[in-house]
Amino acid sequence: MFTHYYFYLLSTLSQTLRGVDVEPPPIGLQLEFQTLFTPEALQFLHDLCSTFQPEVDRILKLRVLKKVQLDLTGELPDFRADTAHIRNNPTWRVSPVPQRLRCRHVDIGDLAPCDTQCLIQGLRSKAQGLQVDFDDGNCPTYHNQIKGIYNVYQAVHNLFHDAPPISQAPVLMLRPRAWNMVEHNMMVNGRQVPGPLFDFGLLMFHNAKLLLENQSGPFFYLSKVESHLEAKLWNQIFLWTEGKLGLPVGSVKATVLIECVLASFEMEEILYELREHSAGLNCGIWDYSASFVNKLGHRAEFLLPDRSKYVNMEKRFLRSYMDLLVQTCHRRGALATGGMAALLLPGDRQSDLYKTVVTTVTRLKLLEIQAGVDGFMVYDLDLIEPMQNLFRAYSQGENQLQQLRDDITVTPEDLLTMPAGGVTLYGLRYNIAVGVLFINAWLSGRGHFFYKGQVEDSATAEISRSQVWQWIRHQVKLEDDGRSVTRWLVRSLTQGLMVDLRAASCQTQRDEERLTTAMSIFLEVVQKSDFPEFLTTYLYLDHTFLSSQSTHEVREVERSCMARL
Repeated sequence: MFTHYYFYLLSTLSQTLRGVDVEPPPIGLQLEFQTLFTPEALQFLHDLCSTFQPEVDRILKLRVLKKVQLDLTGELPDFRADTAHIRNNPTWRVSPVPQRLRCRHVDIGDLAPCDTQCLIQGLRSKAQGLQVDFDDGNCPTYHNQIKGIYNVYQAVHNLFHDAPPISQAPVLMLRPRAWNMVEHNMMVNGRQVPGPLFDFGLLMFHNAKLLLENQSGPFFYLSKVESHLEAKLWNQIFLWTEGKLGLPVGSVKATVLIECVLASFEMEEILYELREHSAGLNCGIWDYSASFVNKLGHRAEFLLPDRSKYVNMEKRFLRSYMDLLVQTCHRRGALATGGMAALLLPGDRQSDLYKTVVTTVTRLKLLEIQAGVDGFMVYDLDLIEPMQNLFRAYSQGENQLQQLRDDITVTPEDLLTMPAGGVTLYGLRYNIAVGVLFINAWLSGRGHFFYKGQVEDSATAEISRSQVWQWIRHQVKLEDDGRSVTRWLVRSLTQGLMVDLRAASCQTQRDEERLTTAMSIFLEVVQKSDFPEFLTTYLYLDHTFLSSQSTHEVREVERSCMARL
């Protein structure tokens, strides 16, 4: 009866709001759907998507054009001549951030908002902020998006009884999907809407005013921005939204994740375009490293060696990227933040492994602090306090904006020099395992999983499948025995790994079938002649994933019913 009512309601809304077509609520989320998809919210989404769809189309076409130009000319990325006046003008600064954003020492990363208990644990933690992740750490099923946005609504409106008021909780750094993702379940003017506009629009419409009143937002992370033109588009979206919702200009603050090598050459321009709305820039390791394969990986000089042995933030191309990001941000008055520590602490605090994990994370994060970052992320909540103590021991005050890093000069060569090194059998097997298990997680409705003592998400899946594709493409030889990495070797290793992967992740016949499907998709992706730009886009547009969504929703309802019994 309830479902029939919603078909009627949606049909009525579609007639009232011409050009809007939204799917009925996922099973079990009728209340959440009713709260979020009010006529006023749908009108807002309609206007937002209608206004900016042409510009979204344009920036996606410009991405393709840039890639084609690099391929056809053989040119290398460089600092743009037509924007040199922005870089050479020493006078401009970004607007100051609100008080609650001035200290960004330790945020929790990869927090999938559809996981209610994890979100509440984050809200109760002592972290400075929560990366409320609708992107890398989240699988964007219709169920997960609605549940996640509704959970944010509950947090902001203080509806979680076992969580602190939003003004006293860690700040919510809301991370909508990136431009490569669409929302299948809503159409405006006959087209599926951009995923980031769907997420951003609902989050802003329902929460922005209350966040602003509580001096707690609205704050965002912007994923996979590849150029200053994309930053300019986001700024236009912010201005339009502030006007629509009656918010002061500059209310929205956003941290841009520099996850693409092309964006590293436009960091000043990105800050400039967002100068009224900037909360700084963020540097990570795996999405950024994978972007080299995406944009330049067919060239032998950009062969990326085994990440498990030869790729870390101390290597020249990554250290230069981090140094330039810190220097760029601080000279413009913006905050610079680092990546996420993915290692997990074991339960036994007295064990040697526990001490090893703490020592490893401390060493890597101290490198970032000494480079001048103002904060970074951890996944394990038990790492929050030790990392906050690390900041207090090796820095002064709320941030490190006073570290201008005038001691460095970063050149294009610094940013584009690949580290020396080869490929190991262990690294190849590890990349295969992470790629297969990530696809398996997505088909299960999960955006991240745990493997060998750390959390894995789409960023590590991207670098994993990217390296396997590139090693096949260039037929690199293994350090161990001199064998060439061919598709036949990759197939053989993948099939050999399946025994261990089944034992670790399969409990039912359905689990085994899904894992076998994940293996097939992984092998399909790494053997493509043309590199699929984003693994998540490839999966999201695949019939296998789309059909798995309804199965996942049914299992969620079955699990809920069993819990009540």
